[in-house]
Amino acid sequence: MGSLDQRRLARLKRKKRIRKSMFGTQQRPRLSIFRSAKHIYAQLIDDTTGHTLASASTLEQVVKESPEYKNKVSVATLVGKLVAERANEKGIKKIVFDRNGFLYHGRVKAVSDGAREAGLDF
Repeated sequence: MGSLDQRRLARLKRKKRIRKSMFGTQQRPRLSIFRSAKHIYAQLIDDTTGHTLASASTLEQVVKESPEYKNKVSVATLVGKLVAERANEKGIKKIVFDRNGFLYHGRVKAVSDGAREAGLDF
């Protein structure tokens, strides 16, 4: 088993441990983050129905055309702001933050900082 497999398994183990106590509702959805090598994805999920209420990622044209498209951390902040604006349009102010087993630094922290700047409370 390679070190990449061990790291992936460790993240999935952390994810499972975190998700045991976390649940998103209509009033307080779960902000789930996924980070790949090139992109970052954020979505607000209502776990009672299993629906995604709002989402944003670096694959969107709005993000690619923005002047903040310099490095991955600044783009992650923009994705956080974008998902927060979409949540505010739907009247969502409070959320539960799900880092999905990723460590809370770098791009994952940047998404949460961007969402907080745009008015989400968690």
